[in-house]
Amino acid sequence: MIKNIPEGFILGASSSAWQTEGWKGKKEGQDSYLDMWYKEEPFVWHEGYGPAGATSFYDRYHEDVALMKEIGLTHYRTSINWARFFTDYENAVVDEDYAQHISDIVDALLEAGVEPMLCLEHYEVPAYLMEKYDGWSSKHVVDLYAKYAEIAFERYTDRVRHWFTFNEPVVIQTRIYLDAIRYPHEQDTSKWMQWNFNKVIATARAVQIFHEKGYSGQIGAILNPEVTYARSSSPADQKAARMYDLLYNRIFLDPLVKGEYPDELFDVLAKHAIPFEYSEEELLIIKENTVDYLGINLYFPKRVRSPRYEWNKETPFHPEYYYEEFSLPGRRMNTSRGWEIYPQIMYDMAMRLKSEYGNIPWFVAESGMGIEQEERFADSKGTIQDDYRISYISEHLSSLLDAVHEGANCNGYMLWAFTDCVSPMNAFKNRYGLVRIDLEDDKKRSLKQSGYWYRDLIQSKRLEVVEHTYK
Repeated sequence: MIKNIPEGFILGASSSAWQTEGWKGKKEGQDSYLDMWYKEEPFVWHEGYGPAGATSFYDRYHEDVALMKEIGLTHYRTSINWARFFTDYENAVVDEDYAQHISDIVDALLEAGVEPMLCLEHYEVPAYLMEKYDGWSSKHVVDLYAKYAEIAFERYTDRVRHWFTFNEPVVIQTRIYLDAIRYPHEQDTSKWMQWNFNKVIATARAVQIFHEKGYSGQIGAILNPEVTYARSSSPADQKAARMYDLLYNRIFLDPLVKGEYPDELFDVLAKHAIPFEYSEEELLIIKENTVDYLGINLYFPKRVRSPRYEWNKETPFHPEYYYEEFSLPGRRMNTSRGWEIYPQIMYDMAMRLKSEYGNIPWFVAESGMGIEQEERFADSKGTIQDDYRISYISEHLSSLLDAVHEGANCNGYMLWAFTDCVSPMNAFKNRYGLVRIDLEDDKKRSLKQSGYWYRDLIQSKRLEVVEHTYK
């Protein structure tokens, strides 16, 4: 089966600053939250790999950009490391060395024919702001972020047309304050909700600045709404799916795109005594400064059923009050990651954005497949034969193109990730890249088979759907 790629359709790849840079050139006091966590709990990071070394992108970006050019990426998304962008966060004193580094990357990408996309925060909230103000618990941090956004726009909008306020803004506080599985392991559902709201108002403030200054280009956010499926058609299971969607997905989708929160959300927050602090002025700013477009990260479906047991009333409120996770019998799995493989999520998310969110322009900002011990699949020349990744991309992109054919306003697909990179707990354990990072050979870069395949896809703009071969 052959499917044509629309003209102008993005075929790129993504990463982030903290997962690639390493600490070279980082000054004292410039730790991000991830750096702080890495220092406090190094045992959490697989074999000790983390942001300290990452992929050494800070001084090897020319190598990676050359490979981007070889593959023919149309776009590359990364982030500015907020923690490294300033030497004084309170007074917004820019670290000119780091600011020049970002500028040099932008220039190198443009020279290679790759469109840069910049995210202002990909989990890189400064550790200083975490320690002094409890991070996004504080409205002062919102003010500091707005100033940061203003300066970043001033520096780079002459060359960068694609901007994002956050990557997956729900994640950090969910892991820290809701699930309490990441440092500093503080269970506080009210704080979880306050972080959610403050990131929404921070996004609206950045959008307001971007538009009032009249910059060319677009500004949005990169969200990770999980396509949620109920176990059955029963009213109880359907409610479980609706509540999961409300508390994890719509808390960002609705205010950022529609300019207002669902009424039902306020009812739930009042019922469980976890309201967030807000003003009518803030709600007006949110209403008047919705995003231009969205990036959506899609990896796996979320399947839920109604709870089978009564909630422990001594346990702090958690959205699991309304649902249980459900594993579909016979599901296809990426056994390395423990995630279900279900390409239908692409089509279903596209149709939802078309029908419920005004067919807002959007693109897939992350999609990919992480595999353990990928060196097993190296051929005699050392090239990783990652047919499983080619199959994954092919099937998901095919589902996405079906939705585009039916009028979904999706204009691209970005693979996670361009190179193998570190991530919390996973580190280099599961490999995601089109480009191999050989840890046994000074982090030498080399294209995997998927890199050559992606190059051919970009050149031909024709997708031949490959049957799945998962490891």
